[in-house]
Amino acid sequence: MILSGMKHRIIFGSDVKYSYFTKPLIKKSIRTALKAEGVRAECEINVLLTDGEGIKRINSQMRGVGETTDVLSFPMFELREGKFDASDVVADPKTGRVALGDIALNLDRVREQGELFGHGERRETAYLTVHSVLHLLGYDHLDEGERKRRMRAREEEIMKRIKL
Repeated sequence: MILSGMKHRIIFGSDVKYSYFTKPLIKKSIRTALKAEGVRAECEINVLLTDGEGIKRINSQMRGVGETTDVLSFPMFELREGKFDASDVVADPKTGRVALGDIALNLDRVREQGELFGHGERRETAYLTVHSVLHLLGYDHLDEGERKRRMRAREEEIMKRIKL
């Protein structure tokens, strides 16, 4: 369903404490990324805020990788990067929204990387959220080649729109 006054639904779960700015910043980052990618369908994304142990457990269960990471993305559809097409997805008949997938964000790593890279927790939260949304939309960076360069360029363009 394509609507003019879009209201994406972002559903949060958490097993850790988080800063007051976390949820509003994640919502803004998701909405900005979807708009930048030309997604005109109303979408639904689940976001889990967790810590190093929580994400390690998810990574092990879902991917068979027993290591911690900063963010995990679990797309509902196999989409093509930069080419969101409503005909490639199925909207929920009850809500009219497209369930794009799930994001798990490791807030321990957000704090560590924000300090390590010198840009702080807010920018790291927004960056990892944008990164994850792009994965939901078909972007990938498994190689060190062109796909990774395109994904990084999109991340930075969207971060400029967020103004962080």
